Amino acid sequence: MSEPTGVIHDIGYQRYTGPRLGRRQVFGALYLHGVRTTFGLGRSAKAKIFPWLVVGIVFTFAATLTAIRAQIGEMILTYAQFADNMSWLVIFFVAVAAPELVSRDLRSGVLPLYFSRPLPRADYPLAKLLALVTALWMLLGAPQLVMFLGGAFTADGMREVWDELLDLLPALLYAGLWAVVFASVGLLVASLTGKRAFAAGGIVAVFLMTTPIVGTLSILPSTAVNQLAGLASPSTLVQGVGIWALRDLLVTDPDAGLSGLGPFGPVYALAAVALVAGCVTLLLARYRKVAAR
Repeated sequence: MSEPTGVIHDIGYQRYTGPRLGRRQVFGALYLHGVRTTFGLGRSAKAKIFPWLVVGIVFTFAATLTAIRAQIGEMILTYAQFADNMSWLVIFFVAVAAPELVSRDLRSGVLPLYFSRPLPRADYPLAKLLALVTALWMLLGAPQLVMFLGGAFTADGMREVWDELLDLLPALLYAGLWAVVFASVGLLVASLTGKRAFAAGGIVAVFLMTTPIVGTLSILPSTAVNQLAGLASPSTLVQGVGIWALRDLLVTDPDAGLSGLGPFGPVYALAAVALVAGCVTLLLARYRKVAAR
């Protein structure tokens, strides 16, 4: 009879005896990790190139506008118009950031690990959505603060500083609207596939391919259709809400673009709310389906 040859080694394993954090901490960790992911923080240098290139462009543009204003004494673009002019960059930022937030997890199959923790199924997509909204709002809002600081330092007295602040605050809310609408649409599209390239292409297609529809509807021989044309694209939808709510800060030429909304300004606002609500509802339904597999 041979003697047993197995050996048990004591490797010093100990059970975890520290505090077990709950739902709030898990949600917060997902949110903070999501914000960092959108800017490539904690990842490879390659992953940082595009997001920080976009950050550099928007800050450079804001600094240029501030310098020109200091020289000529006149604001070229209002704070709200700055968000409109940077919207095309936001589209590509979303196309890169949203797949990084959700498509990678879908493809690698790590969602069961997330859901094995005290994390309700809805918290995962909501944390990712909040992270993307925060990143987009920072992308548009932080340069606006740079413009405000430049204007405040060149202002003649506290009255002008106060006027600058009254222009800035609605523009920050407008930037938040851009962030909420773009993040909701982009994250929903990205959640449909685990392939980042397909997700990025789908996001760009949704935003850019709907724009020609607006152009077509805006030239039809119907005033009502022309005034409602902006509802066909997320970008022009947001611009329509801005023109209705912030007309004095956005419209410099009454005959340009979507400035002729007629009586349909509230319709644009309701459509924006419906779009965000619909996207969030579908996003939550998507992750209930994923979790049920």
